[in-house]
Amino acid sequence: MARIDKYDPVSGGFRALLNANYTGSPNVVGVGLNGTGKVVVGGGVTGIVGVICLPIDHAAGTPVDVMTDGEIVQFGGAAGTVYTANTTTGAVTTAAPSATQTAVGWTAEANRLIIRAQRTLAT
Repeated sequence: MARIDKYDPVSGGFRALLNANYTGSPNVVGVGLNGTGKVVVGGGVTGIVGVICLPIDHAAGTPVDVMTDGEIVQFGGAAGTVYTANTTTGAVTTAAPSATQTAVGWTAEANRLIIRAQRTLAT
């Protein structure tokens, strides 16, 4: 199960409330914000703004850290690969960046996902 390895809570992301209950699976997922500023799986109205790495269930309204810069280990990916998050499902995969796939990071080792979420805003 993936877990956060390196994260600076001051400059590596931001905290916001979950819009809905989160089941903790998958535990690394791309997220955006909805019209009320709450975290939603997928792009919401903002597009993908970062990822969450939550291995356990969380109730709606729980504050969570959205990672925009950091590292996740035990990811289970392929070394030297770019990863994107789907704007609808939030799934983090190796699909090529496109209108529906936002680049969120890459792997330096097979099990270390380096998050550098894209800084472009949805239009």
